[in-house]
Amino acid sequence: MTRTVYVNGEYLPETEAKVSIFDRGFLMADAVYEVTSVIGGKLVDFEGHVTRLQRSMSELEMVSPVTMDELLAIHRELIAKNDLNEGGIYLQITRGAPGDRDFAWPDPDEVPAGIVLFTFNKPLVDSKVMDEGIKVISIPDERWSRRDIKTTQLLYPSYAKMQAKKKGCADAWLVEDGFVTEGTANNAYIVKDGTIITRQLSNDILHGITRAAILRFAREAQMQVEERPFTIEEAQGADEAFVTSATGFAQPVIEIDGATIGTGVPGDISKRLREIYTEEMIKAAI
Repeated sequence: MTRTVYVNGEYLPETEAKVSIFDRGFLMADAVYEVTSVIGGKLVDFEGHVTRLQRSMSELEMVSPVTMDELLAIHRELIAKNDLNEGGIYLQITRGAPGDRDFAWPDPDEVPAGIVLFTFNKPLVDSKVMDEGIKVISIPDERWSRRDIKTTQLLYPSYAKMQAKKKGCADAWLVEDGFVTEGTANNAYIVKDGTIITRQLSNDILHGITRAAILRFAREAQMQVEERPFTIEEAQGADEAFVTSATGFAQPVIEIDGATIGTGVPGDISKRLREIYTEEMIKAAI
């Protein structure tokens, strides 16, 4: 079945979708993006993703081509057109196509922003892959310093992911100045003596929407949370480890750089957080 996608104001079959070769998202990675999960045909934490999208655009002085109400309507229309029950919607907004390549970005009053959305199917709630736990490696974090802006500059995370795959692992944790920043596409956590430890918010990491929800639910469940940096060595000695992302929820990590974490199986806290998150997000989905 051919998907229907949304490109610059039009709903099109994916085989007919085109963007300009001069689009700055293509030439400069001058674009921001969001991925919103869909469960039961409804959007998970859409308001959180929209708020972060607006922040990303503001930090880069970008102007949205649509209102946030229009964006919600587009998401819902794509869900309907593609009969999407479970999976996600990818959204990308670029600075547009000025007609030539230039390091200086164009006047938004003269060159409208570009916008692309498409759906994808993926099991989220009953996912064996998410429940089993993953192995990760560590790798130096050599990205630019504004990781709090969700841009499409993803070459280095892709490189890190491939280094992990070459070693038979699912992902990489990025390390800067001796401390873990985050995973290639997720926030990183360890659990020690019942306390959940994760790096505090700053320009060094993405302000994860799932991260915010998970930490809120953890505190509501009377779990101890400590927001601070931790090292790979500390993680290897932890009782549990896990990562969070929009389509991964809370996914256990059972090995880091060859060292088994805890008992080598998903821990109770990460499993409980995944259960709580899934239950609450299904109830709140729109």
